[in-house]
Amino acid sequence: MTFMTFEDRPSTSRYVERVWRCQSTIGGVFYSMAEGNLELVVTRLEGFSLVTLRGPVTMAAPITCPPNGQWVAIRFRIGTYFRSFATAALLNHRDINFPTTSDDRFWFDGEAWPVPDFANAEVFVERLAKHGAIGMEPSVQAAICGDHQVLSRRSVQRRFLRVAGMTHAQYRQIARARHAAQLLHAGASILDAVHESGYFDQAHLSRSLKRLVGLTPTTILRREAQLSFWYKTESLGPA
Repeated sequence: MTFMTFEDRPSTSRYVERVWRCQSTIGGVFYSMAEGNLELVVTRLEGFSLVTLRGPVTMAAPITCPPNGQWVAIRFRIGTYFRSFATAALLNHRDINFPTTSDDRFWFDGEAWPVPDFANAEVFVERLAKHGAIGMEPSVQAAICGDHQVLSRRSVQRRFLRVAGMTHAQYRQIARARHAAQLLHAGASILDAVHESGYFDQAHLSRSLKRLVGLTPTTILRREAQLSFWYKTESLGPA
């Protein structure tokens, strides 16, 4: 049953990969997939609002969603980091919550910031950058694109772990699983998902999706469960 609807748009910001929003109707359980990127999420429930800095997640988990909720999220590009918080310290649901004020602001880094929305997310992020609250590590983006010429492989791996909070191999495994799940959700066969996502065989795909997406390939193919936000991705190939 679908009880959460998503909308998203890409971003041209140096720091932002995508902005998405979601609305729930009834409450229910959804499967939160593994995630390699930092996100800043605005939650609005009846009589309650919150801004959360979410870190990467290395395993899928079932999450209970409340009814009549609204969320807006800024998904940062891999390589973007917050100077006040080590990304690894945010790993696996060790999120940081920033309560909002009565005038729709939240306290962060010693300043009251206006809560961003779906339309002005990039303006908000540029303010963060000018304030010095966020930075970008170019070598992490280069690693994703397969360019290792600027630094040694060991230096890239070390910087990737420091900035992303996980290894490059872990990030690629998550991206590949999300890509395979998207293919299945769109109607591709299990064997096609195996081939196009770079898995060895169906068993390899099944193990990966169960761990990183939370569902089996057949369950995804049949659309028998609600999943967290995703969008069309390209496979990064074998990790």
